[in-house]
Amino acid sequence: MVRTASTMLPLGTPAPDFSLVNVDGQTVSLGDFAGAPALLVVFMCNHCPYVIHVAPELARLAAEYQARGVAVVGINSNDVSTHPADSPEQMVHEAEQRGYSFPYLFDEDQQVAQQYHAACTPDFFLFDRNQQLVYRGQLDDSRPKTDIPLTGHDLRAALDSVLAGQPLPVNQKPSIGCNIKWKAGNEPDYFKNA
Repeated sequence: MVRTASTMLPLGTPAPDFSLVNVDGQTVSLGDFAGAPALLVVFMCNHCPYVIHVAPELARLAAEYQARGVAVVGINSNDVSTHPADSPEQMVHEAEQRGYSFPYLFDEDQQVAQQYHAACTPDFFLFDRNQQLVYRGQLDDSRPKTDIPLTGHDLRAALDSVLAGQPLPVNQKPSIGCNIKWKAGNEPDYFKNA
């Protein structure tokens, strides 16, 4: 496990396109979320202790904001040859066990992670109704093995601002987590230089 921070993709970046297979076998694409008041894309996986730590709040937050029209999607880009616990088969069990109400997609060739400049798990990207990036940062200040309560404060504040049509602060704290497990020779330049 390498403690890694989000790359902090520039605000205003359009949501990169994707078309990936969900845990239910259906293909889910960026276009499926057109018209949503906001889109939250979460790079995550099954085995990472940072994701395991935030999973209960992520499930609660997703269900709460989906009820308000927000589109939420999780994407696992890890190399399953080195991390079999993140395999698509295990993703099915993870989604069921955690009660995830959102699509949980597998990015086998890691191209989507590269397009988003994703670096860690979890890595959160919030887009407005025009699918322009307005927030890339942490869920909250809680981390594994700390006494800080898991509230989702930072991401909830960002979601509330987007839904209210209010601008978000430019100063955003990066998400921290395990590094994405890149396939040999697939590690992107932005990650090498981080």
